[in-house]
This record gives sequence, C-alpha cells and structure tokens, in this order.
Amino acid sequence: MKSGYSDKPLAEKLGVKRGDRVLVRNAPDGYPAALGMTGVVMAGPRARELDAIIFFAEGAAKLERALPGAIEALKPAGMLWVAWPKKSSGVETDLSEDVIRRLALAAGVVDVKVCAISEIWSGLKLVRRVEDR
Repeated sequence: MKSGYSDKPLAEKLGVKRGDRVLVRNAPDGYPAALGMTGVVMAGPRARELDAIIFFAEGAAKLERALPGAIEALKPAGMLWVAWPKKSSGVETDLSEDVIRRLALAAGVVDVKVCAISEIWSGLKLVRRVEDR
C-alpha cells in the first residue's frame, strides 16, 4: 500500500523489513493488511522482543496507560509507531504530535520521525535513547 504524500510503500516508510516481528494494536478496519507488510511475522498481543509495534491510539489516557507495556515488549532497538487521527480527518481526539511527544518523553522514549500513514492517520516513531538500549 502506498501512503499519503509518498510513492514509497507504507511498510518501507515505517522501516518495517522482511522478517521483522511486528504487532499492530487497535487497528481500524482495513489494517494491518493495508499496511502492505509482506514477509513480516505478525505477533500476538503478548509477544515480546518485537522489532516494531504500530499502535493506533484512541486517546491520550489510553496511550499513557499502554506506553510502558508497549516499550517493554520491544527489542532494545525496536520502534513504536503511535498513530493518531489527523485534525483534518474529522475524527475527534485529544491527541496531537505534541501530546504524544510529551507522553513518550515521560515514558522514557524519544520521537525520531513523523509520517502520514493514510489520509486519516499520522504516525510518530518512538525509540529508546541510544544510551538506554
């Protein structure tokens, strides 16, 4: 699946590679198949040592509760993509890039990239600081 403003497949934009262990949480209808992630190992909700988690966030309170467990489930160099509805989507949310960044910093991870996942969803890539890996 190509996404938003780029000709790159979404999986490539997200940095998901063949063989990666990936968990997609709270996905809206059409995901994860629409992410175009071929050759990855789709993990279950209790999986650990994940290369990537793509978390579709419904609100700040739920995200704040979910962040510690999601971070713990990642490999030391793993990535957590938090997706939230764009303002232009018309979907009501209390999330924004700034809110997610604040919650991430409080949970001990930093943001390194933002991308358009779809016309509705934006994504912020979170990782552990290098010294914390």
